[in-house]
Amino acid sequence: MSTESTPTDPAVDTTQAAPELGNQYTSDRVLTSYLKRTLPGEVLDAASDALHALGERAGGDLYALQQADRTREPELTQWSPWGERIDEITLTDVWKTAAPLAAKYGLVALPYEQEYGPHSRPVQFALAHLFIPSTDMYGCPLAMTDGATRTLLAAENEALVDEAVPHLTSRAPESAWTSGQWMTELAGGSDVGQSNTTARQDDDGTWRLYGRKWFTSAITANMALALARPEGNTEGGRGLALFYVRIRTDEGNLQPGLRVLRLKDKLGTRKLPTAELHLDGVEATPVTELKRGTRHISPMLNITRTWNAVTATSFMRRAVALARDYATKRTVFGKKLIDQPLHQDTLAQMQSTYEGAFHLSFRVAELLGRDEANTARDTDQALLRLLTPIAKLLTAKQCVSVTSEAMEAFGGAGYVEDTGIPQLHRDAQVLPIWEGTTNVLALDLLRALKRTGGLAPLRAEFERCMDGLSAPRLIPPMKQAAQALQHAQEWLHKAQSEDSTDTLQGGARRFAYTVGCAMEVALTVHHAQWALDHEHDARPAEAAVRLAASGIDHLHPVDPHGAHVLAHDFNCSTLFKCHTGTADTADPVPTADPLADPAFADA
Repeated sequence: MSTESTPTDPAVDTTQAAPELGNQYTSDRVLTSYLKRTLPGEVLDAASDALHALGERAGGDLYALQQADRTREPELTQWSPWGERIDEITLTDVWKTAAPLAAKYGLVALPYEQEYGPHSRPVQFALAHLFIPSTDMYGCPLAMTDGATRTLLAAENEALVDEAVPHLTSRAPESAWTSGQWMTELAGGSDVGQSNTTARQDDDGTWRLYGRKWFTSAITANMALALARPEGNTEGGRGLALFYVRIRTDEGNLQPGLRVLRLKDKLGTRKLPTAELHLDGVEATPVTELKRGTRHISPMLNITRTWNAVTATSFMRRAVALARDYATKRTVFGKKLIDQPLHQDTLAQMQSTYEGAFHLSFRVAELLGRDEANTARDTDQALLRLLTPIAKLLTAKQCVSVTSEAMEAFGGAGYVEDTGIPQLHRDAQVLPIWEGTTNVLALDLLRALKRTGGLAPLRAEFERCMDGLSAPRLIPPMKQAAQALQHAQEWLHKAQSEDSTDTLQGGARRFAYTVGCAMEVALTVHHAQWALDHEHDARPAEAAVRLAASGIDHLHPVDPHGAHVLAHDFNCSTLFKCHTGTADTADPVPTADPLADPAFADA
C-alpha cells in the first residue's frame, strides 16, 4: 500500500480564517461612550485599569480557554469506589478559572463596598458585561450571590449577615462564597405558591427541610436561600418562609440530609451545574418571619433580573463582535462579506438592537445604584420598579434573536459545534426563562403599575431623554417612541376602564414590548444626542433611527376570545358569526386572574 499523500495545490486555499476578539473594552464604543457620559471623571479613571485588563482577558486568554474547554461539562460522581455516597461535582477549567477572577475584580463586592457611591452598580455591570460571555455562564452564580447578599441585608438578620455576607462579598478567592437559590419545583414553577417543600422544627428548635427541588442552579455554591412551608402554615405564597441553608460543611462536604439526584440535561448553559435535589432533613435557618416568603425574595429578584438583562446585552455584544470580525475576513462573490450591502444591513440591525438593549439595561443599573446609595428620588424608585421587568423580558427575547442571526451570519460554520457559535445561541435561550418567563414579567409589570401611578414615571423619563434634543435626524424616532408610549397609555386606560381581565392580561406581553421598545429608542436617542455633541460620532444616532424603524408599537387590536379559540384549537360558532358579519361580538370566556393570586401579590 502506498504511503504517499496526495499533493495539495498551493494555488487553492481551502481554509477560512476564524473570527477573533480583541480587547472587549476598548473595541466596544457603546460601552466606552456610555461610561464616559455617565461616570464622573474620577470614577472612570479609578475603574479604568480593571476595565482595560478584564476587557483584554475577555477577548484573549479567557476566550481561548473557553474554546479549548468547549466539550467539557461538569460531572457528578455520586458514589465512592467503596460505596460511600459523596455526590462530588467536577467543574470545567473555565469555571475553575472564573471563580477567583470574579472575586479579584469584585464582581459581587463592588456595590457593597460603595467605593463609587451611586456609580458602583454601573461599574460593576460594566465589568460583568465583559466577563460573562467568556466564562460559560459563571455570571449565574454571581447573580444569585449578589441577590442573596441584598436579601440578607434587607432582612436585617444580624446573625446571618455576620455569618454569610463577608464571604459573599469577599475579594479573596480562598474565602469567597457563592450562593444558590432553591425555589423551582415541578408543582410550582413560576407559581411558587404551590411549592411542596416542608420545614419542620426539631425538639431542640432546629429547622430542617424535606422535599424535592427540581431545578437548582450552581449546586457547587456554599449556601442557598430556599423557600419551604413550615408545618401548619396556610397554602399559597403567604404560607411559605425563606430559609438560609449551608450547602457544605467547613470541610467542603455536602451537609447531611442533602442529596444530588442528578445534574440536569439542558439545551444550553451546560457548563453550569444545575441539579435536582432531595432534601431529607437538611438543616436550615429562617431568614425572617415564618410566612410571606415570596415577598422576602423580592430584593433577590430585582438584582438577578438586572443581571439577566446585562447578560443578554453582553451576549448580543459578543455575537456582533464575532460576526463583524468574520465578515471582514470572508470573501464571497468577489467582495469581503462586510462590503456586501445586504450583509451590512444585517449587521447594522444586530448592532442597533444591541445598542438599544445596552442603554435600557444599564439605565436599570444606574437606578439600582442610586437606590442602594440612598441618592434616589421617589421618581427614580418608581422608574426602577417599572424598568426592571421591562428590561429583563425585552432584552432576553432580543438576545435570542440576535444570537440566532449571528449563527446565520456564519452560514454553515455557525451551525457547527466546534466553532463555538451554537453554544452562544443555546445559552441565550435560558434568558427568557430564568428568573421569570416573558409572560410572568409582563404580569409583574401590570402589578407594578398599580404602585407607581401608572406610566407617569416613564413619561417623566421620556422628558429627561428629550432634554437638549436638537439633531433633526433624531426627532422623528423620538416622536415615534412617544406616540407608541401614548398608545400604550390609552390601551391600558381602556382595558382598566372596561374592567376586562381578558383584555388586560391577554395584551400584557404586547403592552410590555411596546413600552420597552419605546424606552429603548428614547434612551438611545438621548445618548446619540450626547455623542453628536461631545464625541462628534453619528453612529449612535444611526442606531436610534434604525431601532425605531424596526417597529415600536406592538399593540395591534386582538380579540381575547379569538386567542382562547386558537389556543384550545376548537371551532367556535360565535366567532364564526363575528367573522361572517352575522354577530357583533363574541361572548367573553371567563378566565382565572393570576394578578389576584396571593403568591403574586406577595412578590
